[in-house]
Amino acid sequence: MTFTQWFLFFLLVQVIHFAGTWKLYKKAGRQAWEAAVPVYNAVIFMKIINRPWWWVILLFIPIVNLIIIPVVWVETIRSFGRHSTTDTLLVLVTLGFYIYYINYAVDVKYIEDRSLKPRTATGEWVSSILFAVIAATIVHTYVMQPFTIPTSSLEKTLLVGDFLFVSKFHYGARLPKTAVAFPMVHDTIPVLGVKSYLTKPQIPYLRLPGFEEIERNDIVVFNWPVDTVNAFQQYGDGKYYYKPIDKKSNYVKRAVGLPGDSLKVAAGKVIINGKALELPGRAKPQYTYLGVTNGEGFNRRYLYEEFDITDGYYYNPNTNQFAINALTESAYKRLQNHPNVAKIERYSDSLGAKDRSIFPNNGKLNWNNDYMGPIYIPKEGKTVELTPQSMPFYKRIIETYEGSELGIENKISLNGSQVLINGKAADAYTFKQDYYWMMGDNRHNSEDSRTWGFVPANHVVGKPVFIWMSWDANANGFFNKIRWDRVFTTVKGDATPTSYLPYFLIVVVIAVGFNYFKKRRKES
Repeated sequence: MTFTQWFLFFLLVQVIHFAGTWKLYKKAGRQAWEAAVPVYNAVIFMKIINRPWWWVILLFIPIVNLIIIPVVWVETIRSFGRHSTTDTLLVLVTLGFYIYYINYAVDVKYIEDRSLKPRTATGEWVSSILFAVIAATIVHTYVMQPFTIPTSSLEKTLLVGDFLFVSKFHYGARLPKTAVAFPMVHDTIPVLGVKSYLTKPQIPYLRLPGFEEIERNDIVVFNWPVDTVNAFQQYGDGKYYYKPIDKKSNYVKRAVGLPGDSLKVAAGKVIINGKALELPGRAKPQYTYLGVTNGEGFNRRYLYEEFDITDGYYYNPNTNQFAINALTESAYKRLQNHPNVAKIERYSDSLGAKDRSIFPNNGKLNWNNDYMGPIYIPKEGKTVELTPQSMPFYKRIIETYEGSELGIENKISLNGSQVLINGKAADAYTFKQDYYWMMGDNRHNSEDSRTWGFVPANHVVGKPVFIWMSWDANANGFFNKIRWDRVFTTVKGDATPTSYLPYFLIVVVIAVGFNYFKKRRKES
């Protein structure tokens, strides 16, 4: 739905509200016309049901309003003496239209000084849970979201098993695209294994102001742009499901290319605008290394402890050949001098070798993981020339990211050497939003922009800022599985991560002690 369609829907809701409540306004000592004035009617209605004015704000917050609106329905009928379980069920089942019956067919009296305390213990529990869910949904959607690192694409900076807090407000919180969704879950309701949202209606893209822009080398959480081709396999029905932007899978990578940059990869190294990419000190890029031993393989535990290798070690005892998928350059230099290593060298795709899986995935370029580009990263407002050669790079942008996902039907095609957009000749295109090039530090074990291309700005979720827990599934023993040196550490920084867990525990002890002595003083 467009903003215009949502505005018309809002006006329709005002008409429905007025028609179903104007008599109730009068019985509460207000004027009937007050039920007809948008927003003002909601403020007055909160006074009628004896609830704070700021509940009006909750009515306009996507997802949260799905919880608060039924609460308002129930509060309405109770303000006019309808407290029974039957009344409550009827107002919920009829989606609030039971209020029409109360408004027109029943002679109810307004209870001005109605007690807001639930009449039963169950009601008190339900009330507490509802508002806990509302508060958590607001935090989860607009402030901070928990996130788990599932893969080793950013190994050494973020480890598999790291539990993060992802800030939504650094880059500006994005309003949910899906207007109707189960709160605080992503695309699937746990246990039930069903979709957590309705595809329609959808809210137009809108992002609240942030206090910083994405900078080069920032680690960013975003919705995987191409996650519309094979979704919801866990349902087992073999069907294709379209995913709205905010319900696409969450990915985390490093923003190595910014809008307007020219990027290429040479011998596995990223080159930005003609200069080698400089990574922050905490970033440790890894590559695949191949080698031959002097006759004996390595113990995995030894590699893990001595060379910080976490996965991807393979050894062939028949040929004494080995491969390590994620090895830093410093670890490589140490391993190179190991007495059991006869030969070791970094794997690299050959210059000019063709890999069809590399963006733009048309098989016409001699590009691969280690050699590709140059490629221009689109910037909002900038115009590029459209030719048969450039079209594959921008086809998905025009048709999908700036087409169907925004409610626009764009179709790009070729007529000989002429590019056509919706059947009309087009020799240039101006971008409507910024794009980013995201890559993992584990260069040979990361599916990233080299595979599926640009990340649109409207797919950006947030910025990882804090690791509150880190779990090593390969370690032995419960306490050994916790990476204590990573608990309560920041994500960004050049130095070795510093754990703030001791300081946190000190604050907790002080707070508990303060409350204990405060309670003792009151008792005495």
